Amino acid sequence: MSRKLIVGAAQMGPIARNESRKQTVARMVDLMRQAHARGARLVVFPELALTTFFPRWFMQDQSEVDAFFEREMPGPETRPLFEAARELGVGFYLGYAELAQQEGKPRHFNTSILVDTSGKVVGKYRKIHLPGHSQHEPWRPFQHLEKRYFEPGDMGFGTWKAFGGTMGMALCNDRRWPETYRMLALQGAELMMLGYNTPIHYPPVPEHDHLQGFHNHLCMQAGAYQNGLWVVGVAKAGKEEGCELLGQSCIIAPTGEIVAMAGSQEDELITYECDLDRTREIREHIFNFQLHRRPETYGLITESG
Repeated sequence: MSRKLIVGAAQMGPIARNESRKQTVARMVDLMRQAHARGARLVVFPELALTTFFPRWFMQDQSEVDAFFEREMPGPETRPLFEAARELGVGFYLGYAELAQQEGKPRHFNTSILVDTSGKVVGKYRKIHLPGHSQHEPWRPFQHLEKRYFEPGDMGFGTWKAFGGTMGMALCNDRRWPETYRMLALQGAELMMLGYNTPIHYPPVPEHDHLQGFHNHLCMQAGAYQNGLWVVGVAKAGKEEGCELLGQSCIIAPTGEIVAMAGSQEDELITYECDLDRTREIREHIFNFQLHRRPETYGLITESG
């Protein structure tokens, strides 16, 4: 039985602060229809795909912050995505801000979900590696307040059987940490989906601005190769509310090769037929975990603070 899966990476251009979810979801449904026309069964959207990247602003009014969060999924404004999935037979990965209620308390997470071709949520992940800062830093041209507005994910790294294989999820800054890929690969992940919002300007170390695209691909390609899995990295791109966001959404093979990449800073769909069995080329040979790993020597990774 073939395990070839046509995957769409649905890059999105800028979303204005005053753009409604209805407008944004309409753009996303259009990308899903494009994906269906190309034979795709899975579409990957960016991180925080439903709104502008709100952590760039310092807000003290919690109700103002909470307006960017989803209290249910699907909700009235996001339901068209799920209806499109059922109509087209195209599942999707979606990044969004989640406002959950746990033991009567509000919890704020940077979340992604995996939805199958019937429109059912089959997996959820909450971002673990939160970047940025928690206090107002007015010297910055824009803020990066993920540590203020979100809690670290409390679900760990998971995998899900879907789309004929084993799927994993991550979000943005997770891609820079090798533990993300290894934790997913140890659970058998064959394809990792990852949405990101990455400013080209990095205020603390502006000397690295010209390296943003290089570093973006470097970590994802290394993670794919060292763990023998497909990686689908999808950006929110372009000049959004005065902030330049990196595009270069891409699909990376288990060999570490970029096999498809977006060429614009706008809404753009790229697709590739991912053969999930190609993970064996790596996992049965140079990165055969059972044969070559020496976890008894790696204790310092988790033992140190």
